[in-house]
Amino acid sequence: MKVGLIYTSTTPELIELVEREVKKQLGDGVELISWEDPSVLGEAREAGYVTTAAAARLIGMYMEAASAGVDAMLNLCSSVGEVADAAQDVARCIGVPIVRVDEEMCREAVRRGKRIAVMATLPTTLEPTKNTVLRVAREMGRRVELVDALVEGAFGLDQNQFKARMAETAETVAGGCDVILFAQGSMAYCEEYIAGMFHKPVLSSPRFGAAELKKALAAKGVL
Repeated sequence: MKVGLIYTSTTPELIELVEREVKKQLGDGVELISWEDPSVLGEAREAGYVTTAAAARLIGMYMEAASAGVDAMLNLCSSVGEVADAAQDVARCIGVPIVRVDEEMCREAVRRGKRIAVMATLPTTLEPTKNTVLRVAREMGRRVELVDALVEGAFGLDQNQFKARMAETAETVAGGCDVILFAQGSMAYCEEYIAGMFHKPVLSSPRFGAAELKKALAAKGVL
């Protein structure tokens, strides 16, 4: 079994988390092949949205993964999640599921409470994630309130600095929310830290994405 991991940026923490969670679901025998194009996220950050050229490069990575014979792929960037949504018809046509790492996490946030704090280091990740939460809430017949928690200046910090900045931002929203949602998979190593500090449910995407990947492969009949 072969799985494509589609990144627009990587950190050692993110790679480790994603590969660990995928192997937890699929076993150590799964073959993981990564594709990465940091210019996709870089261009989206600079423009404030996913440009035509950036979306085309992302879709190109999907097609490369499909051509390489992957059984399914995991889209690991929430900033470009809406491109993954748009590619679903093609995914069904070619028989290679494209699983968003964050969609089921957003559903779980809606299940957990009405008032959801969305934490992100980038506005270009914050808005698409909020849109996904609102979409799945509509699909589930629930009303939610979203609280922005933009972690200013956190992009590129080392682990200790990053955790401290995450805690500072979480403190401003934790008292008024039911659940805290991390918009970026790279934040996942802070999940237990923030949950323990503020005694709130905290959700990060890699474990949810890996579980959905397993479901997609089972539905395809390769598990």
